[in-house]
Amino acid sequence: MRTAALGFQHVLAMYAGAILVPLIVGDALGFTSEQLTYLVAIDIFMCGVATILQVFHNRFFGIGLPVVLGCTFTAVGPMIAIGGEFGITAIYGAIIVSGIFVLVISQFFGKLVRFFPPIVTGTVVMIIGLTLIPTAITNMGGGEGAADFGSMANLSLAFGTLVCIILLYRYTKGFIRSISILLGLTAGTVAAMLMGKVDFSAVQEASLFHIVQPFYFGMPTFEWSAILTMILVAMVSLVESTGVYFATGDIVEKDLSEEDLSNGYRAEGLAIFLGGIFNAFPYTAFSQNVGLMQMTGVKSIRVIMIAGLMLVTLGLVPKIAAITTIIPTAVLGGAMIAMFGMVIAQGIKMLGGVISQTPGNAMVVACSVGMGMGVTVVPELFQHFPAGIQILTSNGIVAGSITAIVLNIVFNMKPKRVQQPTAMIDQKSA
Repeated sequence: MRTAALGFQHVLAMYAGAILVPLIVGDALGFTSEQLTYLVAIDIFMCGVATILQVFHNRFFGIGLPVVLGCTFTAVGPMIAIGGEFGITAIYGAIIVSGIFVLVISQFFGKLVRFFPPIVTGTVVMIIGLTLIPTAITNMGGGEGAADFGSMANLSLAFGTLVCIILLYRYTKGFIRSISILLGLTAGTVAAMLMGKVDFSAVQEASLFHIVQPFYFGMPTFEWSAILTMILVAMVSLVESTGVYFATGDIVEKDLSEEDLSNGYRAEGLAIFLGGIFNAFPYTAFSQNVGLMQMTGVKSIRVIMIAGLMLVTLGLVPKIAAITTIIPTAVLGGAMIAMFGMVIAQGIKMLGGVISQTPGNAMVVACSVGMGMGVTVVPELFQHFPAGIQILTSNGIVAGSITAIVLNIVFNMKPKRVQQPTAMIDQKSA
């Protein structure tokens, strides 16, 4: 019973992060309540599967550490952009290919990590967070095309939810603080219910049990720009996961070998691949569960396995998933400000210790963020370029990421010409 309670605590700690991704993406792409319910359910189910794959250590995959996997926020902006341009089937085609890519490079990624130092990953994470803020602001007003957009009711719910999250984060500690987003969403939805702005029809119509099915939204399609975008997302997620692996290894006092890391990357690639097949999302190791482990002092793999099994079970019950879909858009927008702002803050935190290490690092950040945001705001800038080049320039996140990688090589990795000592030069002149 105690193990089950500890496992459920881990589910609660990651639940808000898990459900927000499908809710945001589904809302942005105009999904029906039935489609949104499936999207949330399959996402929760696959979070459980991904966690079990990672915990279940064997010679082929699984790092064997008490880590919980969930869908990465890094993928939200890119998936919305891909879905808006090519449709949802292109999202899943790109996810499938990125999963295969991770499986292929898992043995060698330890050597590729040097191309993704904090100056690059921090910049990419910050760009992604910045590109998501307009979505949050739009939702605070009630959502794109809402008849009551910007009404006092919507703004009251949005800011009320945000204030509730801020107060919980400021004045609580431990586990309560770790689920402040979830509690804020609950409080905002209750307030909306009292205002008559919650529709329960999706819960009533949802079935009690369902079987997951592959390609629910149609057969995947494959677009080069979408594939490249999701591969970049996967690479950044692997770097984030690497940090979580080492943090968890330190907690359980286990030294990680190169083989351990490869098995971890392989499990993540398999989870991403399966996510594409079953119309879920890319996955990464969740740092909030590491924080919970530090607070409770419980380091058992068995507890995390129980949490994974709970997620799988919850994902098979659409009625539970449907409850999350009744959250009003304005309430979701209020929580998004905090969540996406934290993404930006995480990027800044990653950059904080390295931006001043070398003179070139500030230029890497400046040009990459400028290029990423510029292309996001004016996507037609490179419309006359050849189609092959537009793959790299049509998406602000890709353009910013490529800029960061290239400039990091130029400033930090390219061999510099070694100057001869002055005395030696003088001798030659003599």
